[in-house]
Amino acid sequence: MIDRLIEKIEYTKNPTVVGLDPRLELIPNFIKEEAFETYGKTLKGVAKAFYEFNKAIIDEVYDLVPAVKPQIAMYEQYGEEGIKAYIDTISYAKQKGLIVIGDIKRSDITSTAKAYANGHIGKVKVEDKEYEVYREDSITLNPYLGYDSIEPYINYCKENDKGLFILVKTSNPNSGEIQDLQVGEEKLYEKVGKLVSKWGEEIIGKKGYSHIGAVVGATYPEQGKRLRELMPHTFFLVPGYGAQGAKAEDLKGCFDKNGLGAIVNSSRGIIGAYKSDKYKSKYSEREFAKASREAVIDMKRDLEEVL
Repeated sequence: MIDRLIEKIEYTKNPTVVGLDPRLELIPNFIKEEAFETYGKTLKGVAKAFYEFNKAIIDEVYDLVPAVKPQIAMYEQYGEEGIKAYIDTISYAKQKGLIVIGDIKRSDITSTAKAYANGHIGKVKVEDKEYEVYREDSITLNPYLGYDSIEPYINYCKENDKGLFILVKTSNPNSGEIQDLQVGEEKLYEKVGKLVSKWGEEIIGKKGYSHIGAVVGATYPEQGKRLRELMPHTFFLVPGYGAQGAKAEDLKGCFDKNGLGAIVNSSRGIIGAYKSDKYKSKYSEREFAKASREAVIDMKRDLEEVL
């Protein structure tokens, strides 16, 4: 997976991943109205609106970016209909040749972790038959329970050419309450980073990076720079750009000397671009996806200046 991701980044010349995190208030009125007219103001109506919204954005950006990252909670809250929209979105993105990073942040004991791994990056068995369910290329995980909660996923990475991005230093304001705790001579996030790096040593791709990556927030540039030093073979998924306040300059330390080593997420800044002052004077609500395309192009240019 990691080699495929890097090849897509090199092909598009763009380390941007689009976060497909739809909220009802972000969906253009005409899409909601059409969905509600057919299905009513129901969970199915919301799910259909989400899917149509995602499809339109994917159609406009698939040639510009290497990957998309749907956040499962935005769909899961709507029950089975929301989960169907999540699965359908993944399927459509893959039809367009995009790498899909499922932002699921799971963490549990070995037997439960294996069940999560089966569904998301492996296969589930029904007697003598096997099925792929969610079909993500990579997923995010929380390492708090230790290696035995991660190992089942690593086995599937080896077997099925899949990847992981494990939380190390997250972008949220209060992440330091735990992640910056002093443990001996190191911060906790540094210790976790070293563990993630160690876990990934046995699955290094041809391009020198492991299938086991790390989530490293752009809102903490010094920590990102430190983690790049500690984790030279670990690919970073970097949230926090744009809506969370991080600028392109803050990301520089997450990349290697060749301008690789990281993929940068933007969610609201791209999918909600048509609502922002920068784009709403140029694009109507019905042109929301075109605004997203321009936001991707602007982000690419922004990143190019520091890479």
